[in-house]
Amino acid sequence: MLFDLGNVILELDVRRVFAHWADLSGESTDTLITRWVLDEAYKRHETGQLDFHDYAAHLSRMLDIELPASGWQAGWNALFRGPYADVTARLPSLSARLPCFCFTNTNPTHQAQWQRDYPDAIKGFRKIYVSSEIGRRKPDPESYRWVASDMGFAPGEIHFIDDSQANVDGAISAGMRATRVRSEADVVAAMDALLS
Repeated sequence: MLFDLGNVILELDVRRVFAHWADLSGESTDTLITRWVLDEAYKRHETGQLDFHDYAAHLSRMLDIELPASGWQAGWNALFRGPYADVTARLPSLSARLPCFCFTNTNPTHQAQWQRDYPDAIKGFRKIYVSSEIGRRKPDPESYRWVASDMGFAPGEIHFIDDSQANVDGAISAGMRATRVRSEADVVAAMDALLS
């Protein structure tokens, strides 16, 4: 099993990020959301090519606001709501039956946050593949093939679970079986099917 992390194991709320920056800048949350673009700088940040200081400078230009470094970081880390309790409760039982791994598109700032705040939620994984550490991100099919090789399995032996259709499509293109989930209940149902 190969799991995504965000909105599969840990609940994320992107609006909280922009709300925090809006409170500090005086702009509206919706205005900042409409200004933000998932661009090349974001991808470079997630593959370890651009550090958070430089990405925050890019955000300042993109969103047309100025914040202290502490404000950028506090808002960035407001993303996390916490673990999905029903999912993390099942992970030890599933990992006792099947090798469980995780593959997440993320950056060092977020990684430090979830490693510090949610260690129990991720302890069932044999390994967590972090895009900023391995220099590869979803949905590139080659990233899945690289992860599968490092896991020691053929892509066709791996079942991948993610909340993004693009990431699911990338995994399928790489030869994996994949399931898109839209809620904690969907993740629980997929896990229960494997545990039954």
